[in-house]
Amino acid sequence: MINTLKKYALRLLATGAFLLTAFPLSAQYKNEFGFRSDNDSYLAQGQDRYYTNGLFIYFRHVLKTDTLGKLAKRTGQIEAGQKMYNPESGYVTDISQVDRPFAGYLYAGGSISWFFKSEQVIQASLQLGMIGPAALGEEAQKLMHRTFGFYQLNGWQYQVKNEFGVNPSVSYLRLLGRTANRTADITLNTYANAGTTFSGTGAGLLLRLGDSNPLFNSASTNSRITQDNSTKVANEFFFYAQPMLHVVAYDATLSGGLFRSDKGPVTYSAKPLVFSQQIGATYSSRRWTLDLSFIFKTKEIKSPAKPHQYGSIQAFYRFN
Repeated sequence: MINTLKKYALRLLATGAFLLTAFPLSAQYKNEFGFRSDNDSYLAQGQDRYYTNGLFIYFRHVLKTDTLGKLAKRTGQIEAGQKMYNPESGYVTDISQVDRPFAGYLYAGGSISWFFKSEQVIQASLQLGMIGPAALGEEAQKLMHRTFGFYQLNGWQYQVKNEFGVNPSVSYLRLLGRTANRTADITLNTYANAGTTFSGTGAGLLLRLGDSNPLFNSASTNSRITQDNSTKVANEFFFYAQPMLHVVAYDATLSGGLFRSDKGPVTYSAKPLVFSQQIGATYSSRRWTLDLSFIFKTKEIKSPAKPHQYGSIQAFYRFN
């Protein structure tokens, strides 16, 4: 019996030694894959309106790591996703009940991000996508409702018409201040969209409270991947709030295709100023990032539609 236990112990030690050699604790990862799911049902309020669902997948890769210059790293990202919109209910019996157009947005895109050691971040991105029946919003929502036993849908016959969209954007973040004990910081967050589907700009603040890393190694900026194994990226667990003011120039999911004369049976204009507040929590270890947040928005539409809120869940896995 003792000899048997010794054999098992030796095998366990040998296995542990192999794992430590093959996957050193200080190793970092240069690739990241994950998803994000947005849905208003995450707030458990029984609502199913306006921006009702979004599903996105991401792949990120470190393009360059610089240990000597001002740039900490440069990363590339490819992504694909779909957003779905409907009125206050996904079941309407008359066109007069459509207080927000039915619409889908299906896209693929990519971006490049520059992370500076001064804790500034610049990202340039481009999305190519579709609105209208070609975006498959009706099919995706009906599949989801059948799968989870939700109510029957009616009203997608009133959705906006097809149009292809080209949507470039740029964002800029800059650390404004951090407490001496490094448990709280504040960051300026800005963006500008100049697309045919979405165009506008916005500015706000990112407030973090807890164990968070600099902006060039943080889950806040999707920058935990690196090619530099000499520096260990610490785990993070923090709460955050992100208030933002958005200036909306055009939203084709509300107003129909920018270059179409026949935009759809029901369209509305976007309100030019929208305020949003996002609150959430993030946990990030060496391989995993998990994030849960809730987003509250003021009224977005020049119609009887109400203000809106929804939840968002993100999960990412890092590997080589």
